Amino acid sequence: MVNLLNALAFAALLFLVSSGLTLIFGLMRVINLSHGALYLLAAYVGYSTVEATGSFWLALLVAPVAVGLLGFAIARTLHRGLYGTELNQVLLTLGVALVLGDLVVWSWGPAPRSVDVPGLLDGHVALPGEKIFPVYRLAIIGIGIAAAIAWAIIWERTRLGAVVRAGVDDAEMLGALGTNVSRVFTGVFVAGSALAGFAGVLGSPILGVSGGLAFDVLLYSIVIVVLGGLGSLRGALMGSIVVALAATYSQVYVPTFFWFAVFGPALLVLTLRPLGLFGVAR
Repeated sequence: MVNLLNALAFAALLFLVSSGLTLIFGLMRVINLSHGALYLLAAYVGYSTVEATGSFWLALLVAPVAVGLLGFAIARTLHRGLYGTELNQVLLTLGVALVLGDLVVWSWGPAPRSVDVPGLLDGHVALPGEKIFPVYRLAIIGIGIAAAIAWAIIWERTRLGAVVRAGVDDAEMLGALGTNVSRVFTGVFVAGSALAGFAGVLGSPILGVSGGLAFDVLLYSIVIVVLGGLGSLRGALMGSIVVALAATYSQVYVPTFFWFAVFGPALLVLTLRPLGLFGVAR
């Protein structure tokens, strides 16, 4: 039970990160390799906010806004290259990731940092078998469920969701109908960046705050996006659960095969369905 709940908490964090990335991939056709660096930057901004103010909840507000604004600057400043060839996208976003990584080390140093669980959620609940589980991780699971429900409502029930879905399916036709596609693209990029920032603060009491997180988060997110299918929020949710379960249980029982367990499901799915679980040909 404890391992399952740990996996679900990890899946909730991964979904918050990968849901934004899958929309950026699916809608903009942009290979955003700076996504993990945005997560890391938000984690450090959240850490500094907590240190300065003592408020974890303020950090949950400040860091996503800061990273969202940075995402806006990236989308608008580098927009010509981002909407160009895949090589341009890789070079530009990888360059942004490397610059952000160096700025983080220069600003906060290479030593790992830790963020305390907020007092309101600093407790445990009893589980069957005389085991306990942190309340904070249960809260993360709840936030992940709420985020999935909110995405589903926005995606299926609102005009904004219809516009984004139309952009994923056929951006040229959406533009021909009078929608400012560039503005939609920028909004999606900003939203994806802000979600990565929110996850960065939310995950810092569990995963800590260190430079290596940028690569790990990016790798997990790419596996999830490819596994679930480009532009599919349902795929991002299912992919997050599959990857989190594989990562958690392999780390407990067969740590030697950890990365094989993470990449194995993706390789199997892509062999049977090259477009991913919920991907469609465009």
